[in-house]
Amino acid sequence: MAKKKQMLLIINPKSGRGLVRNHLLEITDTFVKAGYQVQIHITQRALDARDVVIRDGAKKELIVCSGGDGTLNETITGMMQLKTHPHLGYIPAGSTNDFASSLKIPKQMGAAAMAAAYGSEYPIDIGEFCQERYFVYVAGFGAFTEVSYLTPQDKKNVLGHQAYMLESVKGLTSIKAYRMKVQTDEMQLEGDFIFGMVTNTISVGGFKGLVDQNAALNDGLFEVLLIRMPKTPLEFSNIVSSLFLKDEKSEQVCRFKTRAIRFTCEEPVDWVLDGEFGGARTEVYVENLHRRMEIRRSFTPKTDLVKAETGKLRKQR
Repeated sequence: MAKKKQMLLIINPKSGRGLVRNHLLEITDTFVKAGYQVQIHITQRALDARDVVIRDGAKKELIVCSGGDGTLNETITGMMQLKTHPHLGYIPAGSTNDFASSLKIPKQMGAAAMAAAYGSEYPIDIGEFCQERYFVYVAGFGAFTEVSYLTPQDKKNVLGHQAYMLESVKGLTSIKAYRMKVQTDEMQLEGDFIFGMVTNTISVGGFKGLVDQNAALNDGLFEVLLIRMPKTPLEFSNIVSSLFLKDEKSEQVCRFKTRAIRFTCEEPVDWVLDGEFGGARTEVYVENLHRRMEIRRSFTPKTDLVKAETGKLRKQR
C-alpha cells in the first residue's frame, strides 16, 4: 500500500459567513482521495495559522488554508520561516478575497479544494515589510486602510463587501495627511499624502479600478499608488476622476512600478498588511521577493488527474 502524503489543512471558522463548515466534509474527502493524510487545524486566535505552520509545516508536503486574505497572509508568513516550502493551496472564504480573485482561484470551495489537491503551481512574488514581516498582495497606509482591520468580523459576515463601504464612508470626515519622503531606485517624492499602497494584485478591497489590470503577480515589481492631500474641491474631483474614471490625469495621484521602496515620516504612521494591522512606524522599507512562493491555482480535471495517476504508477514501479 502506497504511503500517504502528509498535509496540513488550516481553517479560519470566522471568515466570511463561516460557510466552510458546510463544505468541510467535501473538502476533506477531496484531499483524502488525492492520497493525503489530513491534519486539520482550526484557528483559535490571531497569528495561529502562522504558528501552526512554523510548528508542523516542515513535516508536510502540502499546506492548504481556508479563510480570508489575512489567513493566507499568516500561512505564507509561517511558510517563509521554513527551510523548504511545501506545496501551497488556498480555499478562499473571506469577505473580499482580493488575492484569490487576482489568481483566478475558484470561488466555489469544492473547486478550490480540487485546485489545491491537483492543480498546477504558479509562482508569486512576496512582499517583505521592514525585513521582519511579509505581505501577499498589499501594504498600505492612510485614508480607509484601517477599515479592513477595524470592521468587526460579525459585520463583515453579515454585510460582506458592503461592510467595508459603510466603514469607509465614516472615515471621510477624518482624513489625515502625512508629510512623507518616498524613495525608490528610480525616483524620489516628497509631500503630504493621505493614502498610499504597495500592491501585487489587480483587486484591492473588492475594487479593480484602483490598480493596473495588467499587473503581473510574479514580475518582481510592485504597483504603487500614492494620493496627495487635495487643497481644493477641484483637486478632490480630479483625484476621483483619475482613480475611478481614468479619464484624466491628476497631479495629486502618483502611480508607478518599483522593486523596492522606502517611506520616511516624522510621525508614526499606521500600516495595514493584507487587511491586518502592520504596526505604526516612522520609516518603512518594502522589497519585492521575486517568485519566492508557489501556489496551486488551476485545475483541469482530465489533464491533472491523468498526471496524478501517472505519478502514482511511477512510484509503485
